[in-house]
Amino acid sequence: MPVLIKGIRQCGKTFIARKFASEHYRHVVYVNFIQDKGKSEAFTGSKNIDRITLYLSAVIPGAVFEPGQTCIILDEIQECPDARTSLKFFREDGRYDVIATGSLLGVMGYGSSRRKEQNSSLGRNSVPVGSETIMAMYTLDFEEFLWANGIGEEVIAAVKQCFLAEKPVPGALHDVFRQLFFRYVAIGGLPAAVNAYLEKNNIGYVAKVCGSVLGEYKDDMVKYAPDDAKPRILECFSSIPAQLAKENKKFQYSVVRKNARASQYEGSLQWLEDAGIICRCYNVFCPELPLAGNRKNDVFKIYAADIGLLVQMLDAGVRADILHGRLLMYKGAIFESVMADFLHKKGQSLYYYQKDSGLELDFLIRQDGECVACEVKATGSKAKSLNTVIAHPETYHIHRALKFGDYNVGRSGDVLTLPAYMAMFLEFDRADDMILPPVDVEAANKAACSMSINFSSES
Repeated sequence: MPVLIKGIRQCGKTFIARKFASEHYRHVVYVNFIQDKGKSEAFTGSKNIDRITLYLSAVIPGAVFEPGQTCIILDEIQECPDARTSLKFFREDGRYDVIATGSLLGVMGYGSSRRKEQNSSLGRNSVPVGSETIMAMYTLDFEEFLWANGIGEEVIAAVKQCFLAEKPVPGALHDVFRQLFFRYVAIGGLPAAVNAYLEKNNIGYVAKVCGSVLGEYKDDMVKYAPDDAKPRILECFSSIPAQLAKENKKFQYSVVRKNARASQYEGSLQWLEDAGIICRCYNVFCPELPLAGNRKNDVFKIYAADIGLLVQMLDAGVRADILHGRLLMYKGAIFESVMADFLHKKGQSLYYYQKDSGLELDFLIRQDGECVACEVKATGSKAKSLNTVIAHPETYHIHRALKFGDYNVGRSGDVLTLPAYMAMFLEFDRADDMILPPVDVEAANKAACSMSINFSSES
């Protein structure tokens, strides 16, 4: 089936699609619907594949369509709904493989003005359900950042053994991973930002790149958002640093604007989430599985989709503060945000637990059929809430916990202490890991037949 890669702008979708196609196909036909708006005409009207390929071969010099040997890349496909619809017909035809990418698939069509722009497509185009394999792509996670810095997989495997065996990481190795972790926090995972750091080894260049990308995101908010919601979307996005600075990090509309109400801003917040720019972390009624079934839909925290975006939104010079350990109260918000970064890039939904009494667990995850608490501490300070929950499993149903921070591996009872960088080794329950044994249907049929005979004889 055609593959659709979705993800935020500048996460590397185009690069990876073109690299893969060039290495595995004899011919690559590339279409970018932002740069080449005229090529959208190839997909309007009839979705006959011969007609589409004939048009593309006429407008793309050197384009070759050879069955089984040509990969077609449809970049920024959200700009051409007809092309999205055509994926069904490419699947049915089967001669050519297709890779599509999309940056703002979740928000296309928001607002009446946007619908008017696309009125020629409305009513005729549809998402090709069952005819595309959707893959989510994120900016670099910490393990990929390590690869970029020349850390081999055998070194990462050695550190993972310490994680699995609950043994401290040897001093020199721990120090290297710790330094690279703080660099990841300061730089983030945007490929352009990581490349700027690797090429120049100068944090100032990183700031320029991140500033440029952040500007692109804000431009998208203005370009694609409904006209009446544009100011509110920008306000919600700009409030993220202040939301995380509070002791109670629950998202509050009053922080966005004084006397603001949910009814005014909840749509704007949803737009940011659908665009992939933020992710929500929901409070739960109780720390029990299933977490999604226990979530409070109107109580949540928000995080930037990449830790580098959050850092870029803070004061100039904050990257140097992170690298030199000069952050004070905001250090907790940074550590919590990087944990959200780790979990989000592993495809996990985010949950936390907080009571009015002040008891709070930063994150909850599902492991081995249990609800496991994850606490994030910038320093070695005691986790009072975590200790309370662990001490009362009859009330909170939590039997073990993980505590991440700026320290080495250790254990205290049911709490495993880990360096923050080890969050990359977390694994989670997955439904497709379960293999079901066969059911003896024949035995059931025989039993039913026997019952029928017995009932008949009794009557």
